[in-house]
Amino acid sequence: EMGVGYFSAAEGIVGDSVLHVIEENLTAAELKHASLRQIAEESIHMDSLLHIIGSLNIDIDEVTAKFSDIPSVQRKNAFITRHMPELKMGIDLTQTVNKQKFAKAIFAISQVMEGTQFYALFAMILSLHRQNKMTGIGQMFQYTLRDESNHIALGRYILTQLIQENPEIWTEEFQQELIEFMREGVQLEKEFVLDCLPEDAVGMTQKDFLEYVEYNADRRLTSLGLPALSQVKTNPFPWLDEVIFLRKEKNFFETRVTEYQTSGSMQNSSEDDLI
Repeated sequence: EMGVGYFSAAEGIVGDSVLHVIEENLTAAELKHASLRQIAEESIHMDSLLHIIGSLNIDIDEVTAKFSDIPSVQRKNAFITRHMPELKMGIDLTQTVNKQKFAKAIFAISQVMEGTQFYALFAMILSLHRQNKMTGIGQMFQYTLRDESNHIALGRYILTQLIQENPEIWTEEFQQELIEFMREGVQLEKEFVLDCLPEDAVGMTQKDFLEYVEYNADRRLTSLGLPALSQVKTNPFPWLDEVIFLRKEKNFFETRVTEYQTSGSMQNSSEDDLI
């Protein structure tokens, strides 16, 4: 419940930020279109999560209350969204300081939230799927995770293009600001992991998940030419790379069609498919 509740709200934060902060301030038509595609996918993710909540007879109000009452979740959301209201009101992007605020918003959503903070919870849910538990939900999260990997790449591309076109924003001070922002995001995510997994479970240990948070944070930083925060060089969950990157070829006549569908096409699906 905690995991599904967090994602259902967090996807809304991402979609709102991409629409009103990132896409609103882009000028390249192809990047605006790609961002709108991301927003549509975030909506599908939210509908999928609401479908899970309803099909498993989970009280949506209880999930929302849990989400709102957990201190680690409150701190994570306040951390990510602290500068978004100012950017939503419209800012003068001819000024270097405002360009840096815009760049930091892109970094916050795509590299910190989607690229680092989402991944530990993905790993928890897909660990259950790997043990043949809640396989339907696991498959839905597989599709979501593949989308998120594309969103991370899109955010990184937009950010690097912004830096190339405005090299004056990429100062040592600003780079250090991004590093410290990621450091704070990692610490908050570790607190959330310990709330989600207060003790080790079968195939899931706190140590592995905490290292996974650090591993992903380092990947996001080094992909932008920034130094890593930790010494975690190896992915604690190498099997997750298969989930993200390997194509799953199946015989069409031996399996049901399971292509990722739009939210409207889910209306006739059965709750039996989720468990």
